[in-house]
Amino acid sequence: MAPNRTVALVGMMGAGKTSIGKRLAARLNVPFCDADQEIESAAGMSVAEIFDRYGEPEFRRLERSVIARLLADPPHVLATGGGAYMDDATRAALKSHAFTIWLKAPVEILLGRVKKRQEANQTRPLLNVGDMRETLEKLLAARGPVYAQADMVLESADEPHTLLLDKIVAALAAHGLCGGA
Repeated sequence: MAPNRTVALVGMMGAGKTSIGKRLAARLNVPFCDADQEIESAAGMSVAEIFDRYGEPEFRRLERSVIARLLADPPHVLATGGGAYMDDATRAALKSHAFTIWLKAPVEILLGRVKKRQEANQTRPLLNVGDMRETLEKLLAARGPVYAQADMVLESADEPHTLLLDKIVAALAAHGLCGGA
């Protein structure tokens, strides 16, 4: 049932890329990688610290490099950061070496998921300035058409993860990327 290529989850912060990704990796019996965690490990500092110290362009350069390295690994499930797919080179690498899935969620769900964590520990640099809802709406409006270029669009609502996993596994099987559930 393991996929014959990496499955990369793309989408907005709070869409569930990490939580779905971990469950999907377990279901497919492949490793799970979180790009942001790999970036933090490579840089020796948090994503927020990288943004603060070096700015977004340097973070995106590091992100590009780390994702390219991860895509060279055997098939796995990869959760990307919210902005990763916006970078032309990263998007091209993902399209070339992975099956990409946009976990699409409405702003209300995204806001509910990110608000508590953000208020507690400021882990999402792009939400540190201004109104969180307004920022999420602007980011989604700008990113949505690019995310829509993913191989699969999966509406992510407040539903049991098993339903989303079933849809992903069925899509992977339909695309000849792995056997059925």
